[in-house]
Amino acid sequence: MAESIETDKLEPEEEVLLENFRRNENHTLITLLGLYKGHYLKLFFSIVFFAVKHFPVWVLPIVTSNIINAATNGDRNAVNVIIINVIVILVMVLQNIPSNYIHTILYAKAIRSIERDLRSSLVRKLQQLSIAYHNEMQSGRLQSKIMRDVEQIENLSSQIFISILSIILNITVALGVVIFKSLTVFLFFIATIPVAVLIIVTFRGKIKQYNTDYRREMEETSVRVMEMVELIPVTRAHGLEKQETEKMDHQLKNVAKKGLKLDIIQSYFSSVSWVAFQAFQIICLGFTGYLAVKKYITVGEVVMYQTYFGTIVGQVSSVITLLPTIAKGLESVNSIGDILLCHDIENNRRKKKVKNVTGEIIFRNVDFQYKDGELPVLKNLNFTITPGETIAFVGASGAGKSTILNLAVGFFYATEGQVLIDGQNIKSLNLQSYRSHIAVVPQNAILFSDTIRENIIYGTDNISDEELHEIIKAANLEELIESLPDGLDTKLTEHGRNFSGGQRQRICIARAFVRNPKILILDEATSALDSISEKQIQESIEKLVKNRTTLVVAHRLSTIRNADRIAVIGNGGLQEFGTYDELMEKKGEFYRLKKLQM
Repeated sequence: MAESIETDKLEPEEEVLLENFRRNENHTLITLLGLYKGHYLKLFFSIVFFAVKHFPVWVLPIVTSNIINAATNGDRNAVNVIIINVIVILVMVLQNIPSNYIHTILYAKAIRSIERDLRSSLVRKLQQLSIAYHNEMQSGRLQSKIMRDVEQIENLSSQIFISILSIILNITVALGVVIFKSLTVFLFFIATIPVAVLIIVTFRGKIKQYNTDYRREMEETSVRVMEMVELIPVTRAHGLEKQETEKMDHQLKNVAKKGLKLDIIQSYFSSVSWVAFQAFQIICLGFTGYLAVKKYITVGEVVMYQTYFGTIVGQVSSVITLLPTIAKGLESVNSIGDILLCHDIENNRRKKKVKNVTGEIIFRNVDFQYKDGELPVLKNLNFTITPGETIAFVGASGAGKSTILNLAVGFFYATEGQVLIDGQNIKSLNLQSYRSHIAVVPQNAILFSDTIRENIIYGTDNISDEELHEIIKAANLEELIESLPDGLDTKLTEHGRNFSGGQRQRICIARAFVRNPKILILDEATSALDSISEKQIQESIEKLVKNRTTLVVAHRLSTIRNADRIAVIGNGGLQEFGTYDELMEKKGEFYRLKKLQM
């Protein structure tokens, strides 16, 4: 086995994202802001143009006050004052169009870039996470995190750079103008802040908890929906539509209950806030009216103060309205962090990169126990497979046959002992490079929605039409391809359901041929097929296994007669090991299993 040391490096964007999540693991808001590292300059200018486009909103109360005062005072220059103020506000209103465009371009590019990077990082991390992790984590939850949670973060980011930014600037400008005009009125405005803080603190915990409960229930629903869709043929075949519908209705009721609790607390929160701030606004109107009567301020200033106070009240109310969106977004940051910070990964960094494989596999004193298992599946397992040899594994369900294949592929590591590939401990190898020399044909054909051609050449981009034709012939697909109007360019529906089980399996075998593997893994590749399809698959497999180290798990013992040796697995170890004829003559466990199938 030729080898070299590989030092895997993450993509720069991914490294920045992961480091941000690690460093600020317990500070969700800081984590969110850290996502935009590298975009800060762009966002700064976006804020500048956002402020410029909002000038009309801030200047209009002053212009209104000037016009009212000019009209009520009746000065000689009143008309000129009115004209100048009208021109000023019109110019400011017109500049909103270009300023808004530049602001939107700058912030939207940043947000969409982060949205893409987050999804890309999640996809990359899912490819790195161990098979054990994927076995435990339901695919519906992962889909929800990639789609729904990233969307929630994108929504929160949009709110930050539109609504929240607007709120902060509007309140700052309003208070700035008021403190410049009247310290007395400013102090009255400031008195509203403790009320806002008290309301937010009172409701924040409940809203966060209800948002968490609702997200988890939505993830569970996503899982249930995917399972329901997958099971529709089974459900229909057994007439269980009503039971399945009732089961989904129960789950949907749970979602509705969680959603209703969230809606009620949010509505109550908004109602209390609105009443409190409307009361303050009415008091403000009376207070400034009183000041005008006492000649401390002008009539125009009453309108100005009322407008600014209305702005502050409206902005604080907006903050309160946005809290549910903020809570959802921050909860989604935590949800995504669950994946990005997960340490259950297949780490290939600084491991030996495999250049060539001869195909020798040795199990030396191997024990294996699943993480949550109470008893070991394999105990002190020892055997050697020489290059080019075909070994069949048989035994009762749960004996550990598929576990042996998973250990040989590197999906799991031995709890004790060693699995050696060409004399090298599999734990020391870069598994990605090692697996480039392996092909796996599983029990259930795994195909994707694309053409037959793309399914066959999956992961290979340097195969000629002549080579592809030879592979199709070897996989007994020639007749099928010729019978299709679009031939190799025929599209497969989801999971290839527009083809029979045998046809799907032969496409998988053709995919294995394309890889020209040194080690071939066949996990009950014919167990779910009829006898005619099984014969065709068996013929294809016999061509495929030539000159390759092959590990076969077989349910039908008649299909492994030509194996070089047969390993009977049971009681956590190797019960018998020999050729078909040797084991039949021995009349031991293999003989008993064979007789049961006759």
